[in-house]
Amino acid sequence: MLFGAFLSLLLASLKSVRADYPAPGACSGGCFTHDPAVVKRADGKYFRFSTLDLIGIWTADNLAGPWTRSGSVIQGKSVINIDGNDVLWAPDVVYIRGMYYCFYSVSSSGSQHSAIGYAVSSTLESGSWSDQGAVVTSTSSSPYNAIDSNVVNGTGDNEWYIQWGSYWNNIYQARVSIDGKYVFRSGNEHQIAYEPSGNHKEEGSFIWKRGNTWYMFLSKGICCTYNPATDPIDQVYHIAVCKSDNPAGPYVDKNGVACTNGGGTTVLASHGNIYAPGGQGVFHDDAHGDVLYYHYLDKSVGVNYNQSKFGWNVITWVDGWPTI
Repeated sequence: MLFGAFLSLLLASLKSVRADYPAPGACSGGCFTHDPAVVKRADGKYFRFSTLDLIGIWTADNLAGPWTRSGSVIQGKSVINIDGNDVLWAPDVVYIRGMYYCFYSVSSSGSQHSAIGYAVSSTLESGSWSDQGAVVTSTSSSPYNAIDSNVVNGTGDNEWYIQWGSYWNNIYQARVSIDGKYVFRSGNEHQIAYEPSGNHKEEGSFIWKRGNTWYMFLSKGICCTYNPATDPIDQVYHIAVCKSDNPAGPYVDKNGVACTNGGGTTVLASHGNIYAPGGQGVFHDDAHGDVLYYHYLDKSVGVNYNQSKFGWNVITWVDGWPTI
């Protein structure tokens, strides 16, 4: 009897410190991705956008695929004239009043000379996008790096926010005005997340509005060159979340720790052969509900950048927090 009670307590304790995550949802066809963005068009067609190749586009009739490459958002190079404008990173695609906006990053590895640009389309299809130039820029004198952007709706139809940042002083946010194909940054710039330890390994903020609560998902930890034999498993890329009842913050995690002080409740981390999930976003799918999507590596295949795969899981909301 006493042994049974002790065993039950031990198992409960182990469960509390060990995260059991489901496998990523199925993917067939073209499954390479990094920092994906996923949109489901009104006709049911899925579009997936990715870092590299001037923001590559894949399409499918099912979230699980098969995914087919269909071109790129930008043709030739971005109109933003800085290094990296023929590659492009970290798309975020949002639909606002009949127009799709694809925000993208222009930079080179380790550089703070960066910019966030955007293109517009009414269809999402390759060849339909019109490049509009920069919204946010950074230099070596900036407190942030202008990459990894995301745009979210605030409390009214005309209230929009853009957040961005990677390493340095991490995540910043500002109001933006959006009028047709024009996007104007309109002030109120402030820090909304910061990892004070080490060299501030935090980036890829994505804010999801659910009811009257805003959830900020973050990629935290080592990216994007890995050695599983030596990298501490709890320090490689993983997905964390904070929330706020105001789109401009402050954001806190499940334990009440401020996101500006290293806070973040883990939503998904490495497990089994699934390694370093991150570059995440959320969308609502009428076929599945709220979906968390991301890239990850499969240790049984390899952990090189070009082996990054598209992953997704359905979100279950428990006591006001996302779980998978």
